[in-house]
Amino acid sequence: MASIFTKIINGEIPAYKIAETENCIAFLDVFPLSKGHTLVVPKKEIDYIFDLDDNLLSELNIFSKKVAKAIEKVIKCKRIGTAVIGLEVPHAHLHLVPINSVEDINFSRPKLKLAAEEMNYIAEEIRKQLI
Repeated sequence: MASIFTKIINGEIPAYKIAETENCIAFLDVFPLSKGHTLVVPKKEIDYIFDLDDNLLSELNIFSKKVAKAIEKVIKCKRIGTAVIGLEVPHAHLHLVPINSVEDINFSRPKLKLAAEEMNYIAEEIRKQLI
C-alpha cells in the first residue's frame, strides 16, 4: 500500500507544495510544530532514510538546504531545526522546523491548527523565496 507521501507525490491527495525536483518534493506539514514546518521527501518510497542510496540522500539534503533558506526568509526564527524521526509515516522524510529554542522542535508538543488560507499564504511566500 502506498504511503500518504506517495499519494501526495502522485497527486491523489492535495498538499501545500513548496518545491519539487525530479527526485524530491517539499510541502508544508499539515500538523505543524510551528508556522512554516515543512516536510522534505524523496519521491522514491523507501521507509528508512539511511536505506536511501548515497546520491539520493545527498540530493535530499541539498534540496532541503534550499528550502530551509527560503523558509528563513519568510518565518522569523533563529534557526531551521531538522529532524528525522521516521516512525509516523513509512516513507523517508526530513522535518524542517523554524525554531527559536530547542523546545520548539519537541514533537510531543501540541500541533498548530492553521486555516487553509494561512497554509496557502505561507507556502506561496516560501515559494517566492526559492532561488
